[in-house]
Amino acid sequence: MKFKVKNIKLSAGWAYIAILEAKDADRLGLHPIDRIRLSNGRKSVIAILDVSSNKSLVKEGEIGIFSELSEVLGSQTKHLKISHVPKPASLEYIKKKMEGFQLSKSELFEIVRDITLRRITDVELTYFVSSCAINMLTDEEVVWLTDAMVKNGEQLDFGNGMIVDKHCIGGIPGNRTTMLIVPIITANGLIMPKTSSRSVTSPAGTADTMEVLCNISIPTSKLKRIAKKVGGFIVWGGAVNLAPADDHIITIEHPLSIDSEGQMLASVIAKKASVGSKNLLIDIPYGPEAKCTTHNAAKKLGEKFLWLGEKFGMNTHVAITDGSQPIGNGIGPALEAIDVMRVLENDPLAPLDLKAKVCYLAGLILEMVGKAQEGQGFELARDTIESGKALEKMNQILDAQGRKVKHFSKIKLGKFHHTVRAKHKGELKQVSVHAISEIAKAAGAPKNKGAGIYLYKHLKDEVKLGEKLFTIYAESRGKLGFALQEMKRHKVIEY
Repeated sequence: MKFKVKNIKLSAGWAYIAILEAKDADRLGLHPIDRIRLSNGRKSVIAILDVSSNKSLVKEGEIGIFSELSEVLGSQTKHLKISHVPKPASLEYIKKKMEGFQLSKSELFEIVRDITLRRITDVELTYFVSSCAINMLTDEEVVWLTDAMVKNGEQLDFGNGMIVDKHCIGGIPGNRTTMLIVPIITANGLIMPKTSSRSVTSPAGTADTMEVLCNISIPTSKLKRIAKKVGGFIVWGGAVNLAPADDHIITIEHPLSIDSEGQMLASVIAKKASVGSKNLLIDIPYGPEAKCTTHNAAKKLGEKFLWLGEKFGMNTHVAITDGSQPIGNGIGPALEAIDVMRVLENDPLAPLDLKAKVCYLAGLILEMVGKAQEGQGFELARDTIESGKALEKMNQILDAQGRKVKHFSKIKLGKFHHTVRAKHKGELKQVSVHAISEIAKAAGAPKNKGAGIYLYKHLKDEVKLGEKLFTIYAESRGKLGFALQEMKRHKVIEY
Protein backbone atom coordinates (compact mmCIF):
# COMPACT_ATOMS: atom_id res chain seq x y z
CA MET A 1 0.00 0.00 0.00
CA LYS A 2 1.34 3.43 -0.97
CA PHE A 3 1.30 6.51 1.21
CA LYS A 4 2.05 10.15 0.52
CA VAL A 5 5.28 11.26 2.18
CA LYS A 6 5.29 14.05 4.75
CA ASN A 7 8.83 15.13 5.61
CA ILE A 8 9.08 15.95 9.30
CA LYS A 9 12.07 18.23 9.58
CA LEU A 10 13.18 16.94 12.94
CA SER A 11 15.76 14.40 14.04
CA ALA A 12 14.50 11.20 15.65
CA GLY A 13 17.93 10.47 17.10
CA TRP A 14 19.81 7.57 15.58
CA ALA A 15 16.84 5.27 14.80
CA TYR A 16 14.81 5.28 11.58
CA ILE A 17 11.32 6.36 12.66
CA ALA A 18 8.16 6.64 10.53
CA ILE A 19 4.68 7.76 11.67
CA LEU A 20 1.27 6.61 10.47
CA GLU A 21 -2.12 8.03 11.35
CA ALA A 22 -3.87 5.74 13.87
CA LYS A 23 -6.70 4.67 11.52
CA ASP A 24 -4.27 3.75 8.74
CA ALA A 25 -2.17 1.75 11.19
CA ASP A 26 -5.29 -0.03 12.46
CA ARG A 27 -6.43 -0.93 8.92
CA LEU A 28 -2.99 -2.42 8.21
CA GLY A 29 -2.87 -4.26 11.54
CA LEU A 30 0.21 -2.32 12.60
CA HIS A 31 1.15 -1.19 16.10
CA PRO A 32 3.71 1.16 17.64
CA ILE A 33 7.26 -0.25 17.55
CA ASP A 34 6.37 -2.62 14.68
CA ARG A 35 8.95 -2.84 11.90
CA ILE A 36 7.93 -1.76 8.42
CA ARG A 37 9.75 -1.76 5.11
CA LEU A 38 9.57 1.52 3.21
CA SER A 39 10.27 1.50 -0.52
CA ASN A 40 10.26 4.25 -3.14
CA GLY A 41 11.06 1.89 -6.02
CA ARG A 42 14.77 2.69 -5.95
CA LYS A 43 15.65 2.25 -2.32
CA SER A 44 14.13 0.46 0.61
CA VAL A 45 14.80 0.63 4.32
CA ILE A 46 13.40 -0.99 7.44
CA ALA A 47 11.99 1.56 9.88
CA ILE A 48 10.36 1.55 13.31
CA LEU A 49 6.71 2.58 13.38
CA ASP A 50 5.13 5.23 15.55
CA VAL A 51 1.38 5.87 15.52
CA SER A 52 -0.35 9.23 16.01
CA SER A 53 -3.94 10.43 16.32
CA ASN A 54 -2.81 14.03 15.86
CA LYS A 55 -3.94 14.92 12.33
CA SER A 56 -1.80 18.04 12.32
CA LEU A 57 1.19 15.69 12.42
CA VAL A 58 0.04 13.14 9.84
CA LYS A 59 -3.28 12.68 8.08
CA GLU A 60 -4.87 9.51 6.73
CA GLY A 61 -3.02 8.45 3.61
CA GLU A 62 0.22 10.09 4.77
CA ILE A 63 3.39 8.69 6.26
CA GLY A 64 5.63 10.99 8.25
CA ILE A 65 9.35 10.42 8.01
CA PHE A 66 12.01 12.10 10.14
CA SER A 67 15.19 13.64 8.74
CA GLU A 68 17.26 10.43 9.06
CA LEU A 69 14.85 8.53 6.80
CA SER A 70 14.51 11.44 4.42
CA GLU A 71 18.28 11.47 3.99
CA VAL A 72 18.42 7.75 3.22
CA LEU A 73 15.39 7.62 0.90
CA GLY A 74 15.94 11.01 -0.73
CA SER A 75 14.21 14.26 0.12
CA GLN A 76 12.41 14.25 -3.24
CA THR A 77 10.53 11.02 -2.47
CA LYS A 78 6.78 11.69 -2.81
CA HIS A 79 5.26 8.28 -2.11
CA LEU A 80 6.32 5.19 -0.22
CA LYS A 81 5.14 1.62 -0.34
CA ILE A 82 4.73 0.03 3.10
CA SER A 83 5.00 -3.63 4.02
CA HIS A 84 5.14 -5.32 7.40
CA VAL A 85 8.41 -6.86 8.60
CA PRO A 86 8.71 -9.26 11.58
CA LYS A 87 10.53 -7.95 14.63
CA PRO A 88 14.24 -8.80 14.43
CA ALA A 89 15.50 -11.99 16.07
CA SER A 90 18.07 -9.85 17.88
CA LEU A 91 15.34 -8.82 20.35
CA GLU A 92 15.14 -12.43 21.53
CA TYR A 93 18.91 -12.47 21.92
CA ILE A 94 18.81 -9.27 23.98
CA LYS A 95 16.18 -10.89 26.19
CA LYS A 96 18.43 -13.93 26.51
CA LYS A 97 21.28 -11.74 27.77
CA MET A 98 18.90 -10.00 30.19
CA GLU A 99 18.16 -13.41 31.67
CA GLY A 100 21.86 -14.01 32.30
CA PHE A 101 22.73 -16.42 29.49
CA GLN A 102 25.84 -16.23 27.31
CA LEU A 103 25.25 -15.15 23.72
CA SER A 104 26.79 -16.93 20.77
CA LYS A 105 29.00 -15.35 18.12
CA SER A 106 26.15 -15.35 15.59
CA GLU A 107 23.69 -13.87 18.10
CA LEU A 108 26.02 -10.98 18.94
CA PHE A 109 26.64 -10.43 15.24
CA GLU A 110 22.87 -10.13 14.65
CA ILE A 111 22.47 -7.66 17.50
CA VAL A 112 25.32 -5.48 16.25
CA ARG A 113 24.04 -5.70 12.66
CA ASP A 114 20.59 -4.51 13.73
CA ILE A 115 22.10 -1.71 15.81
CA THR A 116 24.15 -0.61 12.80
CA LEU A 117 21.13 -0.74 10.48
CA ARG A 118 19.04 1.15 13.08
CA ARG A 119 16.50 -1.64 13.30
CA ILE A 120 16.11 -1.57 17.05
CA THR A 121 14.79 1.27 19.18
CA ASP A 122 16.75 3.22 21.75
CA VAL A 123 14.68 1.50 24.46
CA GLU A 124 15.64 -1.93 23.13
CA LEU A 125 19.27 -0.88 22.84
CA THR A 126 19.14 0.38 26.43
CA TYR A 127 18.09 -3.10 27.54
CA PHE A 128 21.10 -4.57 25.71
CA VAL A 129 23.56 -2.06 27.20
CA SER A 130 22.12 -2.54 30.69
CA SER A 131 22.10 -6.33 30.48
CA CYS A 132 25.77 -6.34 29.43
CA ALA A 133 26.57 -4.12 32.42
CA ILE A 134 24.60 -6.22 34.91
CA ASN A 135 25.29 -9.69 33.47
CA MET A 136 28.93 -9.09 32.59
CA LEU A 137 30.16 -10.13 29.15
CA THR A 138 32.27 -13.29 29.17
CA ASP A 139 35.69 -13.30 27.51
CA GLU A 140 34.23 -15.06 24.47
CA GLU A 141 31.43 -12.50 24.22
CA VAL A 142 33.93 -9.63 24.36
CA VAL A 143 35.91 -11.12 21.44
CA TRP A 144 32.75 -11.80 19.42
CA LEU A 145 31.29 -8.35 20.15
CA THR A 146 34.55 -6.71 19.05
CA ASP A 147 34.64 -8.76 15.87
CA ALA A 148 30.99 -7.97 15.11
CA MET A 149 31.59 -4.23 15.59
CA VAL A 150 34.52 -4.30 13.14
CA LYS A 151 32.73 -6.36 10.49
CA ASN A 152 29.56 -4.25 10.61
CA GLY A 153 31.39 -1.13 9.50
CA GLU A 154 34.02 0.14 7.09
CA GLN A 155 37.71 -0.60 7.52
CA LEU A 156 40.53 1.71 6.47
CA ASP A 157 43.77 0.50 4.94
CA PHE A 158 46.74 2.86 5.20
CA GLY A 159 49.19 0.50 3.52
CA ASN A 160 52.38 -0.82 5.02
CA GLY A 161 53.42 2.26 7.01
CA MET A 162 54.02 2.15 10.75
CA ILE A 163 50.48 2.75 12.08
CA VAL A 164 50.16 3.62 15.76
CA ASP A 165 47.30 4.54 18.06
CA LYS A 166 46.54 5.29 21.68
CA HIS A 167 43.49 5.33 23.87
CA CYS A 168 42.67 6.50 27.36
CA ILE A 169 39.80 4.81 29.20
CA GLY A 170 38.65 8.28 30.31
CA GLY A 171 37.02 9.43 33.49
CA ILE A 172 39.61 12.09 34.35
CA PRO A 173 38.58 15.63 33.38
CA GLY A 174 41.03 17.67 31.31
CA ASN A 175 43.09 14.64 30.27
CA ARG A 176 43.45 15.88 26.69
CA THR A 177 46.58 13.96 25.69
CA THR A 178 45.51 12.66 22.27
CA MET A 179 45.47 16.10 20.67
CA LEU A 180 49.14 16.51 21.63
CA ILE A 181 50.33 12.97 21.03
CA VAL A 182 49.07 12.81 17.42
CA PRO A 183 51.14 15.80 16.21
CA ILE A 184 54.19 14.58 18.17
CA ILE A 185 54.00 11.09 16.68
CA THR A 186 53.25 12.20 13.11
CA ALA A 187 56.04 14.80 13.30
CA ASN A 188 58.35 11.83 13.87
CA GLY A 189 57.32 10.13 10.62
CA LEU A 190 54.67 7.71 11.86
CA ILE A 191 51.03 7.33 10.76
CA MET A 192 48.43 8.00 13.46
CA PRO A 193 44.82 7.88 12.21
CA LYS A 194 42.89 8.81 15.35
CA THR A 195 39.14 8.39 15.62
CA SER A 196 37.81 9.64 18.93
CA SER A 197 34.55 9.61 20.82
CA ARG A 198 32.53 12.41 22.27
CA SER A 199 32.21 12.49 26.02
CA VAL A 200 30.65 9.52 27.80
CA THR A 201 31.27 10.40 31.46
CA SER A 202 33.37 13.60 31.43
CA PRO A 203 32.82 17.30 30.56
CA ALA A 204 34.62 16.81 27.23
CA GLY A 205 35.89 14.05 24.99
CA THR A 206 38.69 14.42 22.47
CA ALA A 207 36.15 14.87 19.67
CA ASP A 208 34.31 17.61 21.61
CA THR A 209 37.56 19.49 22.17
CA MET A 210 38.99 19.05 18.68
CA GLU A 211 35.70 20.38 17.30
CA VAL A 212 36.53 23.77 18.84
CA LEU A 213 39.56 24.03 16.54
CA CYS A 214 38.48 22.32 13.32
CA ASN A 215 35.99 20.10 11.53
CA ILE A 216 35.81 16.57 12.96
CA SER A 217 33.05 15.11 10.74
CA ILE A 218 34.97 14.00 7.67
CA PRO A 219 34.02 11.34 5.08
CA THR A 220 36.03 8.14 5.13
CA SER A 221 37.24 8.73 1.56
CA LYS A 222 38.88 12.02 2.58
CA LEU A 223 40.56 10.59 5.68
CA LYS A 224 42.95 8.51 3.58
CA ARG A 225 44.03 11.61 1.66
CA ILE A 226 44.56 13.57 4.88
CA ALA A 227 46.63 10.76 6.43
CA LYS A 228 48.72 10.46 3.29
CA LYS A 229 49.31 14.23 3.19
CA VAL A 230 50.02 15.04 6.85
CA GLY A 231 50.43 11.65 8.55
CA GLY A 232 47.33 11.59 10.69
CA PHE A 233 44.06 13.10 11.81
CA ILE A 234 41.83 13.48 14.86
CA VAL A 235 38.17 12.99 13.94
CA TRP A 236 34.89 11.98 15.54
CA GLY A 237 34.32 8.26 15.11
CA GLY A 238 30.57 8.81 14.88
CA ALA A 239 30.95 10.70 11.59
CA VAL A 240 32.63 7.79 9.84
CA ASN A 241 31.32 4.29 9.37
CA LEU A 242 34.01 2.64 11.50
CA ALA A 243 32.44 0.28 14.04
CA PRO A 244 29.28 2.46 13.94
CA ALA A 245 27.37 0.29 16.43
CA ASP A 246 29.79 1.48 19.10
CA ASP A 247 28.72 5.10 18.66
CA HIS A 248 25.05 4.14 19.04
CA ILE A 249 25.93 2.26 22.23
CA ILE A 250 27.87 5.26 23.59
CA THR A 251 24.79 7.45 23.01
CA ILE A 252 22.78 5.13 25.25
CA GLU A 253 25.52 4.87 27.88
CA HIS A 254 25.84 8.65 28.28
CA PRO A 255 22.76 9.56 30.42
CA LEU A 256 23.65 7.12 33.22
CA SER A 257 27.42 7.27 32.64
CA ILE A 258 27.46 3.51 32.01
CA ASP A 259 30.83 2.22 30.80
CA SER A 260 30.95 -1.50 31.58
CA GLU A 261 34.26 -3.26 31.20
CA GLY A 262 33.31 -5.68 28.41
CA GLN A 263 31.72 -3.03 26.23
CA MET A 264 34.62 -0.65 26.86
CA LEU A 265 37.15 -3.29 25.78
CA ALA A 266 35.17 -4.11 22.64
CA SER A 267 34.61 -0.44 21.85
CA VAL A 268 38.29 0.49 22.03
CA ILE A 269 39.76 -2.48 20.18
CA ALA A 270 37.07 -2.46 17.48
CA LYS A 271 37.81 1.18 16.62
CA LYS A 272 41.55 0.49 16.50
CA ALA A 273 41.12 -2.62 14.35
CA SER A 274 38.93 -0.66 11.93
CA VAL A 275 41.77 1.74 11.11
CA GLY A 276 44.38 -0.98 10.87
CA SER A 277 46.28 -0.08 14.04
CA LYS A 278 49.11 -2.49 14.76
CA ASN A 279 50.78 -0.64 17.64
CA LEU A 280 48.51 0.51 20.45
CA LEU A 281 49.13 2.26 23.76
CA ILE A 282 46.38 2.15 26.40
CA ASP A 283 46.37 4.82 29.13
CA ILE A 284 44.64 3.64 32.31
CA PRO A 285 44.45 6.32 35.02
CA TYR A 286 43.73 5.20 38.57
CA GLY A 287 42.69 7.14 41.64
CA PRO A 288 39.99 7.38 44.34
CA GLU A 289 37.39 8.76 41.88
CA ALA A 290 38.73 7.29 38.62
CA LYS A 291 37.17 4.37 36.75
CA CYS A 292 39.93 2.22 38.25
CA THR A 293 40.19 3.15 41.93
CA THR A 294 43.36 1.18 42.68
CA HIS A 295 46.62 0.34 40.92
CA ASN A 296 45.69 -3.34 41.11
CA ALA A 297 42.36 -2.73 39.37
CA ALA A 298 44.15 -0.76 36.64
CA LYS A 299 46.67 -3.58 36.24
CA LYS A 300 43.91 -6.18 35.83
CA LEU A 301 42.11 -4.05 33.22
CA GLY A 302 45.41 -3.54 31.43
CA GLU A 303 45.89 -7.29 31.23
CA LYS A 304 42.47 -7.57 29.57
CA PHE A 305 43.48 -4.98 26.96
CA LEU A 306 46.74 -6.82 26.30
CA TRP A 307 44.80 -10.06 25.87
CA LEU A 308 42.16 -8.60 23.53
CA GLY A 309 44.68 -6.58 21.53
CA GLU A 310 46.67 -9.76 20.90
CA LYS A 311 43.50 -11.49 19.67
CA PHE A 312 43.28 -8.84 16.94
CA GLY A 313 46.97 -8.84 16.05
CA MET A 314 47.99 -5.65 17.85
CA ASN A 315 51.26 -4.89 19.60
CA THR A 316 49.61 -3.47 22.71
CA HIS A 317 51.24 -1.70 25.66
CA VAL A 318 49.59 -0.33 28.80
CA ALA A 319 50.50 2.78 30.78
CA ILE A 320 49.04 3.02 34.29
CA THR A 321 48.92 6.71 35.20
CA ASP A 322 47.92 9.04 38.04
CA GLY A 323 44.19 9.80 38.05
CA SER A 324 43.99 11.42 41.47
CA GLN A 325 43.18 14.87 40.09
CA PRO A 326 42.18 16.60 36.82
CA ILE A 327 44.96 16.93 34.22
CA GLY A 328 45.73 20.41 32.92
CA ASN A 329 44.05 23.68 33.83
CA GLY A 330 40.99 23.72 31.57
CA ILE A 331 37.96 21.48 31.98
CA GLY A 332 35.48 21.69 29.08
CA PRO A 333 35.96 21.77 25.28
CA ALA A 334 37.13 25.37 24.74
CA LEU A 335 39.26 25.50 27.88
CA GLU A 336 40.91 22.17 27.06
CA ALA A 337 41.58 23.27 23.48
CA ILE A 338 43.37 26.35 24.86
CA ASP A 339 45.48 24.10 27.13
CA VAL A 340 46.50 21.95 24.16
CA MET A 341 47.52 24.89 21.99
CA ARG A 342 49.41 26.54 24.85
CA VAL A 343 51.51 23.40 25.27
CA LEU A 344 52.22 23.25 21.53
CA GLU A 345 53.13 26.94 21.43
CA ASN A 346 55.38 26.68 24.51
CA ASP A 347 53.24 29.36 26.12
CA PRO A 348 54.23 30.39 29.69
CA LEU A 349 50.67 29.54 30.84
CA ALA A 350 50.80 26.01 29.42
CA PRO A 351 49.86 23.36 32.03
CA LEU A 352 53.07 21.56 32.91
CA ASP A 353 51.32 18.43 34.21
CA LEU A 354 49.61 17.91 30.84
CA LYS A 355 52.88 18.44 28.98
CA ALA A 356 54.71 15.97 31.23
CA LYS A 357 52.07 13.28 30.81
CA VAL A 358 52.00 13.76 27.04
CA CYS A 359 55.79 13.46 26.78
CA TYR A 360 55.66 10.29 28.88
CA LEU A 361 52.94 8.63 26.76
CA ALA A 362 54.27 9.80 23.40
CA GLY A 363 57.74 8.71 24.52
CA LEU A 364 56.46 5.20 25.22
CA ILE A 365 54.97 5.01 21.72
CA LEU A 366 58.22 6.23 20.14
CA GLU A 367 60.11 3.55 22.07
CA MET A 368 57.53 0.87 21.19
CA VAL A 369 58.12 1.31 17.46
CA GLY A 370 61.88 1.88 17.59
CA LYS A 371 61.92 5.63 16.93
CA ALA A 372 63.65 6.14 20.27
CA GLN A 373 65.91 3.97 22.38
CA GLU A 374 64.47 2.65 25.63
CA GLY A 375 64.40 5.45 28.19
CA GLN A 376 64.89 8.19 25.58
CA GLY A 377 61.34 8.56 24.29
CA PHE A 378 60.36 11.25 26.80
CA GLU A 379 63.22 13.49 25.69
CA LEU A 380 62.41 13.03 21.99
CA ALA A 381 58.73 13.86 22.61
CA ARG A 382 59.67 16.93 24.64
CA ASP A 383 62.09 18.11 21.96
CA THR A 384 59.40 17.66 19.31
CA ILE A 385 57.22 20.11 21.24
CA GLU A 386 59.89 22.60 22.22
CA SER A 387 61.39 22.76 18.71
CA GLY A 388 58.00 23.74 17.25
CA LYS A 389 57.77 20.59 15.09
CA ALA A 390 54.63 19.36 16.90
CA LEU A 391 52.94 22.76 16.48
CA GLU A 392 53.79 22.77 12.78
CA LYS A 393 52.25 19.31 12.41
CA MET A 394 49.15 20.29 14.39
CA ASN A 395 48.64 23.29 12.11
CA GLN A 396 48.86 20.98 9.09
CA ILE A 397 46.23 18.69 10.63
CA LEU A 398 43.90 21.60 11.48
CA ASP A 399 44.20 23.03 7.96
CA ALA A 400 43.62 19.60 6.38
CA GLN A 401 40.48 18.99 8.45
CA GLY A 402 39.12 22.53 8.09
CA ARG A 403 40.38 25.03 10.63
CA LYS A 404 37.79 27.03 12.63
CA VAL A 405 40.00 29.50 14.53
CA LYS A 406 43.25 31.17 13.46
CA HIS A 407 44.71 31.17 16.96
CA PHE A 408 43.71 29.83 20.36
CA SER A 409 43.42 33.40 21.66
CA LYS A 410 40.31 33.72 19.48
CA ILE A 411 38.50 30.85 21.21
CA LYS A 412 35.40 32.13 22.99
CA LEU A 413 34.65 31.19 26.58
CA GLY A 414 31.26 31.45 28.27
CA LYS A 415 30.60 35.11 29.11
CA PHE A 416 29.02 34.25 32.48
CA HIS A 417 31.57 33.24 35.09
CA HIS A 418 32.17 32.89 38.80
CA THR A 419 35.54 32.69 40.56
CA VAL A 420 36.08 30.84 43.83
CA ARG A 421 38.89 32.17 46.04
CA ALA A 422 40.75 30.70 48.99
CA LYS A 423 39.27 31.50 52.39
CA HIS A 424 42.53 30.71 54.18
CA LYS A 425 46.09 29.69 53.40
CA GLY A 426 47.29 26.10 53.15
CA GLU A 427 48.53 23.34 50.89
CA LEU A 428 46.15 21.79 48.33
CA LYS A 429 45.35 18.29 49.59
CA GLN A 430 42.53 17.22 47.27
CA VAL A 431 40.85 18.23 44.02
CA SER A 432 37.72 16.14 43.52
CA VAL A 433 37.63 14.60 40.04
CA HIS A 434 33.93 13.83 40.46
CA ALA A 435 32.96 17.28 41.72
CA ILE A 436 34.87 19.09 38.96
CA SER A 437 33.19 16.91 36.31
CA GLU A 438 29.68 17.39 37.70
CA ILE A 439 30.03 21.16 38.07
CA ALA A 440 31.46 21.55 34.56
CA LYS A 441 28.64 19.46 33.10
CA ALA A 442 26.06 21.47 35.05
CA ALA A 443 27.59 24.61 33.51
CA GLY A 444 26.82 23.17 30.06
CA ALA A 445 29.92 21.23 29.01
CA PRO A 446 30.46 19.54 26.63
CA LYS A 447 27.44 20.66 24.57
CA ASN A 448 28.19 24.31 25.29
CA LYS A 449 31.79 24.55 24.08
CA GLY A 450 32.64 27.63 26.12
CA ALA A 451 31.41 26.14 29.39
CA GLY A 452 33.61 24.52 32.00
CA ILE A 453 36.11 25.18 34.77
CA TYR A 454 39.58 26.71 34.82
CA LEU A 455 41.79 25.45 37.65
CA TYR A 456 44.47 27.73 39.06
CA LYS A 457 45.81 25.25 41.61
CA HIS A 458 46.78 21.57 41.68
CA LEU A 459 47.69 19.05 44.39
CA LYS A 460 50.49 20.12 46.75
CA ASP A 461 50.37 23.73 45.52
CA GLU A 462 50.59 26.39 48.22
CA VAL A 463 47.44 28.48 48.56
CA LYS A 464 47.33 32.02 49.95
CA LEU A 465 44.31 33.79 51.41
CA GLY A 466 42.22 35.32 48.62
CA GLU A 467 44.02 33.50 45.78
CA LYS A 468 41.94 32.17 42.89
CA LEU A 469 41.19 28.45 43.14
CA PHE A 470 38.99 28.00 40.07
CA THR A 471 36.62 29.85 37.76
CA ILE A 472 33.36 28.41 36.40
CA TYR A 473 32.35 29.49 32.87
CA ALA A 474 28.86 29.17 31.35
CA GLU A 475 27.17 30.43 28.20
CA SER A 476 23.97 31.44 30.00
CA ARG A 477 23.11 32.86 33.40
CA GLY A 478 20.82 29.91 34.05
CA LYS A 479 23.57 27.34 33.41
CA LEU A 480 25.93 29.23 35.68
CA GLY A 481 23.23 29.06 38.36
CA PHE A 482 22.97 25.29 37.88
CA ALA A 483 26.73 24.98 38.25
CA LEU A 484 26.75 27.01 41.46
CA GLN A 485 23.97 24.83 42.87
CA GLU A 486 25.98 21.74 41.95
CA MET A 487 29.06 23.24 43.61
CA LYS A 488 27.17 23.49 46.92
CA ARG A 489 26.57 19.74 46.83
CA HIS A 490 30.26 18.83 46.66
CA LYS A 491 33.52 19.34 48.44
CA VAL A 492 35.51 20.48 45.41
CA ILE A 493 38.89 21.41 46.86
CA GLU A 494 40.48 20.68 50.24
CA TYR A 495 43.45 22.70 51.46
